[in-house]
This record gives sequence, C-alpha cells and structure tokens, in this order.
Amino acid sequence: MAENVIDVRNLTKRFGSRVVVDDVSIRVRRGEIVGFLGPNGSGKTTTIRMMCGLLHLDGGSGEVLGHDLATESRQIKDQVGYMTQKFSLYEDLTIEENLDLVAGLYRLREPGRVVRETLDGLGLTSRRRQLAGKLSGGWKQRLALAACIMHGPQLLLLDEPTAGVDPKARREFWDEIHRLAAGGMTVLVSTHYMDEAERCHRISYIAYGKLIAEGTVAEVIASAGLTTYVVAGPDLGAADAALRAARGVDQVAAFGASLHVVGADAESLRAALDAAAAGRDVTVRPSETSLEDVFIRYMGSAEDNVA
Repeated sequence: MAENVIDVRNLTKRFGSRVVVDDVSIRVRRGEIVGFLGPNGSGKTTTIRMMCGLLHLDGGSGEVLGHDLATESRQIKDQVGYMTQKFSLYEDLTIEENLDLVAGLYRLREPGRVVRETLDGLGLTSRRRQLAGKLSGGWKQRLALAACIMHGPQLLLLDEPTAGVDPKARREFWDEIHRLAAGGMTVLVSTHYMDEAERCHRISYIAYGKLIAEGTVAEVIASAGLTTYVVAGPDLGAADAALRAARGVDQVAAFGASLHVVGADAESLRAALDAAAAGRDVTVRPSETSLEDVFIRYMGSAEDNVA
C-alpha cells in the first residue's frame, strides 16, 4: 500500500464558541488526487490551512509528509505548495518578476534556471513580460500554480483553484494536475465543480464541519442510496407540480425538456412517479444518480453549524 502523505485524525477547530471543523479524519496516499467537496462555509479552507501548518489545532492530531501537525509546522510548510482561492501574487509585476520573487523567498539554488524551467513547463515563457494584473483568469491560475510548484513540493493543497475560470482553462489545469500526480506529487483540491470531482481518484465530502462521506465517486454515489428517474413529455409542467408535492420525492430538477427526479425511498418514489404520470402525456425511465444529486442530498440533510 502506498505511503500516506496526509494522515490526520479527529481534527477540530473553533472560532469563539463556533466549531468550524468537527472531528475530521482524512488520509491521502502518495500520488493521489483527492477532491475535497462541501458547501460554502463547510470548513474546507480551515481544514486545508490546518493541514499546511497555517492554523493551530484545537483538537486532533496527525502527520503531513511525515511531520507532526502540532510541532513541525515549519517543516510541513517547506514541502507544501498551497494555492489559495484568491489570486495572491503581485499584479503590478510581470509573470517572470513574480516567479523571481517567489524563488528568492524559497532561497532556491540557481533561481534563474528554476524560473526558466517553470515558465517553460507551464507554457508561460511567451508571456513572461506580461503584467500579472493584465492576465485572464486562466493565465492567472497558471501563474499561481507555477509559483506553488517551483520549489518542488511533495504535496499540493489547492483551495477552489478554478473558480471563475472558463471550461478550456479548467480542463488544461486538470491535465497539468494529473501530469504532476503521475510524477509522484500528491494533490488535495477543494472544488464545487462536479466534473472536477469526477476527475479525482477519491473524494471526501464535508458539510458544516463534519466529514460525511469519502471514497471513489462510484462508492460515494452508491453509499448515498438514492434512486433516480427521468420524466419527459408534453405535460411536464403538470407532472413537475405533482412531483414536488409528493411524498418520497427529494429532488426535482429541470434538465432541458425533461425532469431529473431523485428520492431515497425507492418504493415511495416509484409510487409518486406513477401517480404523477397517470393521465398525463409523460414517460418515466430509470436513470443513473449523479454526484450532484448526492451533493445536494448531503447539503439538505446536514445541520448548519452557523444556524
């Protein structure tokens, strides 16, 4: 079995009387890409900051890259690349100047060579004299990733790195992440995009401070125990209204000219669908439950720790 790069147990963090991370345990093996999912305010960023040594623990223990979270945070920081939600480099410096600055902060040997190789590796050489503030979201993201990896970290912690980035740039970013993982780098990435979560080797779902589910995408979907149908036809509006009022129906979502209907009680859901279809010009067929269905199910059943 591959070595655990992240092995944290029962992590807890409080701000005042509010518990924002509550007894969270996560393991990530070397070379894995693990998606960290959860609604806004669920504790993802706080958990990531504890794991890279930026926040002290109020409870729990663990090791990151073999170093103790409580006593060896400096050693962890030296070997981790952390990409924040907000672009945090200098917008009035060029791409190359930003990387020169980061190389100096890390006191890298042969900084000029490392900067040139980083520019080449991420396709930034032709834009190296462009001001960071003038870059599009996708190029800013690429520059931020370059700054995270130029010191050769063993672990990347990425906090919603592709928010506001177009689909082509997101796909290119994920191709780069898989290339880095194939070379032995370990990645923990928080995201709200279900297609990105599906590109991870495993996922962990956190809701309002508590870890709810973890495993491969297929395992998480199966463990949710949801049943899904698609309803289509000319009388869709009437069927929609009937289903939303019916017992056993947990979710109804319009997808083009059809309805995506989900429930946890398969028998009650089927009865509701039969009643909604009776006397109406609609068809009902089984469908696969999506990760988004599971995400919404967990959000609805979790207790908001702010409320």
